[in-house]
Amino acid sequence: MNPTYVIGIDYGSDSVRAVLVNAHTGQEIAQAVHPYARWKEQRYCNATKNQFRQHPLDHIEGLETTVRRVAQNVPAEQIVGLAVDTTGSTPGPVDEYGVALALKPGFEENPNAMFVLWKDHTALPEAAEINHKARTWGGKDFTQFEGGIYSSEWFWAKIAHVVREDDSVAKAAYSWMEHCDWLTLLLTGGDLKTFKRSRCAAGHKAMWHESWGGLPSEEFLTLLEPKLGGLRERLFEETYTADQVAGTLSEEWAQRLGLTTNTVVAVGSFDAHAGAVAGEIEAYSMVKVMGTSTCDIVVAPMDEVGGKLVPGICGQVDGSVIPGMLGLEAGQSAVGDLLAWFRGVIEWPLRTLLPKSSILTPEQREALLAELSDNMMAELNIAAASVNPEESAVLALDWVNGRRTPDANQALKGAIMNLTMGTSAPQIFRALVESICYGSKQIVERFEQEGIPIKQVIGLGGVAKKSGFMMQTLADVLNRPIKVAESDQAPALGSAMYAAVAAGIHPDVVTAQKAMGNGFAENYTPNPERVADYQRRYEQYQAFGQYVEQATEQRAGEVAETELVDQA
Repeated sequence: MNPTYVIGIDYGSDSVRAVLVNAHTGQEIAQAVHPYARWKEQRYCNATKNQFRQHPLDHIEGLETTVRRVAQNVPAEQIVGLAVDTTGSTPGPVDEYGVALALKPGFEENPNAMFVLWKDHTALPEAAEINHKARTWGGKDFTQFEGGIYSSEWFWAKIAHVVREDDSVAKAAYSWMEHCDWLTLLLTGGDLKTFKRSRCAAGHKAMWHESWGGLPSEEFLTLLEPKLGGLRERLFEETYTADQVAGTLSEEWAQRLGLTTNTVVAVGSFDAHAGAVAGEIEAYSMVKVMGTSTCDIVVAPMDEVGGKLVPGICGQVDGSVIPGMLGLEAGQSAVGDLLAWFRGVIEWPLRTLLPKSSILTPEQREALLAELSDNMMAELNIAAASVNPEESAVLALDWVNGRRTPDANQALKGAIMNLTMGTSAPQIFRALVESICYGSKQIVERFEQEGIPIKQVIGLGGVAKKSGFMMQTLADVLNRPIKVAESDQAPALGSAMYAAVAAGIHPDVVTAQKAMGNGFAENYTPNPERVADYQRRYEQYQAFGQYVEQATEQRAGEVAETELVDQA
């Protein structure tokens, strides 16, 4: 009997990667990574406005490059399925055939016609409106299964913002699609009207719920923004779990990828949910998918959770991670991004002055800059780990990209306190790492305060694999052991597991996990000598956060009053 294979395709913030795995054992045969060319240049982005857009051509080019590279390792007919996961919420406008507007004449360079990346926070006012109107309009509170607070990172806020800002996109957009749905439709060439939309994307980010017949009502959406009128009927009512068949590869994409039209394509999903599956999530585990941001995923049996609502998280959805179980999501908006920000700050002299050096050749400058940049984070981790936390009073907040959970507030900013003339770069770096861990502790406490016990913690993703210092600090702050998943490409492996179920290799996701799981690479246990000190510093972090949040609200109120006076 010939072996069979599946491909998992994982779209991250900066790149796409594909893995080819044995559908029965999970053995990785090949992997490929493709950075987004336009994104690397930060085209269509404006960080000062928190605008982060991605061109669909980056996604298409990455799809062809990575899949062809891994698929060439085995006969095409032995690749029986594939699945796509993406960041989310990352919606984009499409025409009546599902073609992304940025691929159509006249919209090629328009950021509003592109995919609005998860970390784009230009929709802060719209998110605030959704939260206010959901509580006051007199009908159902459509945010109740989204943690009770809708975020500017999510589907409806972003759509409302774009259609208000850009009338040309508002008129040309027949519908909108999450990135994972659009890519799956692209691959299958299906009909937009009957296409199977992702349960995890719709439930966690688009206020979809079975109890009110799907998406929020037309009345509520038009109350929010009249330009949303009619959009609901051009979207969807039903949603599907990621183990279901969305279709098979179209002739065009079978040829472009070097595969066959018999290759099954599973329903799309979000990267964190697929990663949690690869991390061998089980009831009451918390899987921390740690990359540019962190998503914390928990699953629980439906009959044990019942009608319990957990406030301040990123949604709870039946079947969003493992079909038949309740999927709950939380997270932090900046983790790898927070550390990359600090790296950029301290690299500024290098990047500014080295190119101007008169004693080095251009080749020497480039080589030296690359060497120093490559070594920067490793040396910072070593130096920060050697700092005695009892001797450093530096304290930080991890909100440089807002706070995702608990209680989303993307208007918040990061902060650092207790700097002195003796404060060093490693001390600041350590404070940033600690702040990430304190933010994670708040999330764990929220779940447990609401009756969702966290019985084990599992880390995966680039940060979890690369920073032992971060993971040991996290274990000390949480006062819990942490396992780190073996796979370097966990979300892609999770998508491969979904694909294996859709292709009929395994009967369900739990069976696929057991057969295809890669196990764990590291185990971190708490250092008892540090636990009490971190608890004290955690309480200081909480007090600092309350102060900054109150100051932010006060400042926002003062700005609003000034604007009213100016208008008068």
